[in-house]
Amino acid sequence: MNNYFAVIMAGGIGSRFWPVSRTAYPKQFLDILGTGRTLIQSTYHRFLQIIPKENIFIVTNELYVDLLKEQLPEIPDNCILAEPVMRNTAPCIAYACHKLKNLNPDATIVVAPADHLILDTPTFLKDISHALEVASKHPFLITLGIKPSRPDTGYGYIQFNEKTIEGEFKEVKTFTEKPDLELAKTFIRSGDFLWNAGIFIWSANAILDAFAQLQPEMNEVFLEGSAAFNTPEELKFIASAFVRSPNISIDFAIMEKADNVYVLPSDFGWSDLGTWSSVYELAEKDYLGNAVIPSDNVIIYDSSNCMVNVPDDKLVILQGLRDYIVVESNNTLLICPRNQEQDVKKIVGDVKNKYGADYV
Repeated sequence: MNNYFAVIMAGGIGSRFWPVSRTAYPKQFLDILGTGRTLIQSTYHRFLQIIPKENIFIVTNELYVDLLKEQLPEIPDNCILAEPVMRNTAPCIAYACHKLKNLNPDATIVVAPADHLILDTPTFLKDISHALEVASKHPFLITLGIKPSRPDTGYGYIQFNEKTIEGEFKEVKTFTEKPDLELAKTFIRSGDFLWNAGIFIWSANAILDAFAQLQPEMNEVFLEGSAAFNTPEELKFIASAFVRSPNISIDFAIMEKADNVYVLPSDFGWSDLGTWSSVYELAEKDYLGNAVIPSDNVIIYDSSNCMVNVPDDKLVILQGLRDYIVVESNNTLLICPRNQEQDVKKIVGDVKNKYGADYV
């Protein structure tokens, strides 16, 4: 088990949860669902059940290091990897995996986002443990695919073929970014597509071989730090390495190009909590379909299927609304039809351009 590691990615901004999620305090550090734990606390304590504490590493932006230490005071300093600039998931993963291979050449690693919801923790941990075992024996890049329950246009999809290893792991045929509704319906009917959960399992050797083959320039950047990793020189090296790294996701950089990718079909109550609608789907609702977090200070008249998230000290009255998002935080109020919430990211950009960074 000491060869097993977890890398939790916690550097994003979560702009689709604006105005609650902001650059200074993004969604992974929030208790979005009112559970009593923030998303990153839940993710960390979940992995703690199968990975030793000293083997759980968190990659975040240097802006959030103090916030991370405040929420997870038990995490050792050497397990926090601070990104000097935001560069998407491929440089983040390259950094972490080069560092871990330097620490333990036999490392097998699960990489997961900090801000996803897992409802069935025992099944999740069973699947992760199984995948770690398989990845430690085979030079494959493994991802978890979620058995889809509906034709959702908010998720990417993984298509698999008939070839399998270890009985359950299916060879990946294609990756597809978020499809339109008709294409999503076709995927569901075909029976050979899964939702892309963005959770990866591989040995350090397998993923770094893939970087060397498919992203040689990026790989060379981090190879230069071999002597600096896990020493006081690491911070200085990373400050230079990230500036020289492209802004690219691990899906585009590696997974869609590699020919040794396998997926484990899984079903453990997963949501990427990417939008307010995803929170709405999971939250408790009243008999008219309204989800209110918290519910003590909201009065609703003749309204249905609304998602409401407001501060404790604010009295809010809703009348005559159908299928709306009503969210207030940090002196900002957002009222938006639920079917237009994909525009929130654009709205955030417009607010920043008009009013500066204070509101985002």
